[in-house]
Amino acid sequence: MRVIGFDAKVEAACRKFYHESVGRRGIAPGVYFRMLLIGYFEGIDSERGIAWRVADSLSLRRFLGYPLGVETPDHSSLLRLRGRLDPDTHALVFQMILQALQAAGLVKGQTIGVDATTLEANAALRSIVRRDTGQSYQEYLESLAEASGIANPTRADLAKIDLNICPKPSN
Repeated sequence: MRVIGFDAKVEAACRKFYHESVGRRGIAPGVYFRMLLIGYFEGIDSERGIAWRVADSLSLRRFLGYPLGVETPDHSSLLRLRGRLDPDTHALVFQMILQALQAAGLVKGQTIGVDATTLEANAALRSIVRRDTGQSYQEYLESLAEASGIANPTRADLAKIDLNICPKPSN
């Protein structure tokens, strides 16, 4: 599999949100985005659940680069970082991830015809359906809203959660 230098690229994209000498050392950007993916693909609907799962799993600790005896990021740190990174940065990183998945043959685009010209469609996070549960992205957003204490989320509530998870790319 081709190495894409994920951590270096993500750190470069997130550099403006980190300060070298002020405050305690933050969660590495690569770790943060890996944790979001863990939450999505394992069906974990809250930052607290993601943090607990990562702390409890040897394989996920290894995936994130945390050996035993080293504390993994807690839910409040994830929440703070999610609020600090702007939507454009989230979009850039998720586009990188989707491009790497596409290059590895793990996500396939679709060929569509437009005036006899074929174009490859971009993979979109919102079109992914979980294999194990069949849960759509919309259902995932609703479960995140419920876990956040929003009993009957409106479209606006879901849109706000969606922007935090998968911001719309700017052209």
